[in-house]
Amino acid sequence: MTSVAHHPTGFWAQATADPDRPVLVAPDGEVWSAGRLHTAANQLVHGLRAAGLERGDAFAVVLPNGPEFVTAYLAASQAGFYLVPVNHHFVAPEIAWIVADCGAKVLITHARFADTARAAADEAALPPDRRYAVGTAPGFRPYPELLDGHPAAPPADRTLGWVMNYTSGTTGRPRGIRRPLPGKRPEESYLGGFLGIFGIKPFDGNVHLVCSPLYHTAVLQFAGASLHLGHRLVLMDKWTPEEMLRLIDHERCTHTHMVPTQFHRLLALPEDTRRAYDVSSMRHAIHGAAPCPDHVKRAMIDWWGTCVEEYYAASEGGGAFATAEDWLKKPGTVGKAWPISELAVFADDGTRLPPGELGTVYMKMSTGGFAYHKDADKTRENRIGDFFTVGDLGVLDADGYLFLRDRKIDLIISGGVNIYPAEIESVLLAHPAVADAAAFGVPHDDWGEQVKAVVEPAPGIEPGPALAAALLAHCAERLAGYKRPRSVDFIAEMPRDPNGKLYKRRLRAPHWEGHERPM
Repeated sequence: MTSVAHHPTGFWAQATADPDRPVLVAPDGEVWSAGRLHTAANQLVHGLRAAGLERGDAFAVVLPNGPEFVTAYLAASQAGFYLVPVNHHFVAPEIAWIVADCGAKVLITHARFADTARAAADEAALPPDRRYAVGTAPGFRPYPELLDGHPAAPPADRTLGWVMNYTSGTTGRPRGIRRPLPGKRPEESYLGGFLGIFGIKPFDGNVHLVCSPLYHTAVLQFAGASLHLGHRLVLMDKWTPEEMLRLIDHERCTHTHMVPTQFHRLLALPEDTRRAYDVSSMRHAIHGAAPCPDHVKRAMIDWWGTCVEEYYAASEGGGAFATAEDWLKKPGTVGKAWPISELAVFADDGTRLPPGELGTVYMKMSTGGFAYHKDADKTRENRIGDFFTVGDLGVLDADGYLFLRDRKIDLIISGGVNIYPAEIESVLLAHPAVADAAAFGVPHDDWGEQVKAVVEPAPGIEPGPALAAALLAHCAERLAGYKRPRSVDFIAEMPRDPNGKLYKRRLRAPHWEGHERPM
């Protein structure tokens, strides 16, 4: 193990002290040294400033996981810029909205996404000389032009910048989460400090596997923090379960950020495939972003051991954390509040509820607030004092452990009874013929809503009436009558983003055309 005391924290100091240290393994296997990455980040700052960016300005990236994404993160962090990562699965109007809304002065994309990015840049009226692409892409200047000819030395007037993520936009347009710039040098902030919440230490032989897209808030936060703590990053471009196991084995990865969908697909691998790879190097397999069915969590702990840990948080801030031991002691919990966060449960009338009472989960951070960019109304909404909520329902027990029930928007109210889709989905996912599942309410004349399930069959399983009947019978054995799906539809692929978030609205909306939801 490497002694922490002999190494500085913060990427820039580390790169200066030991420029030859390997710090990044690209998806194609190319290894980047600290000095090379440091030089690229410095040159990008100079290039962006030459393009007209000043402190407080934004630039957007539509990029796959790769060294360019990490370079953009480091450049923004030391130049007082806002880096705006954009989901590369978005269509052109969605990208155009974000580019225009954040006021991006430069757009960096990849040849893989160039057609969509070009249409978005046209719609957002971004000048042609502010568009750059990695690889050859008509209508874009080559990305190396942003770096070439600029000094490798650190820029003058270094000041801390932030990532400005956009919310998923489950209702209306997505909004940027904008934090005020602190106006201090990057070295004055302990940029990797929040990983201490999970017991992850600086250096210490740590290797962080990036197995989800970096445009997601938590994925980039974990990767950036790991880099600042002296950990090597191993980047995956397209996630597959066996490739993840191979990289853990080959690179001796020690920690990663995951979602339950990845657990489910890892567990679906043949037993001999799972046994072919050594995952004993893993110290922290931290998952979040979506509910994890109990049987899936237990199976992962049985396989990977107590490195399987869980957190609950929002892009806006705040959170809870549960070790494997916490979860085994209190199955279903997402943990206790972080040391820098506070949790509370409130009733609809704003009354703070005691332990054991179901209500809306609120959080607050001790590290500072945020605002939704250009949306003062949204910033004011869903707040009680310094607390904010993203609409999740849950219970705090007497020991301070949080148990989530569902998102309020996904709650099914049938005959005046609250039904929580996550419970139904967990039962469906326990059936071997199910690869993925969603449950939601559809209109019913008498009850207001009734439960419908949509299922993505496992590979090789034929959808149809026989499978639907088998799944309904499976639910009948495990769920009270009022919770059971009344019908099952099948879908080739569930509409999830690559980080596991389910776009349930897309499944539910067609059933509610011409109806008003009773909530």
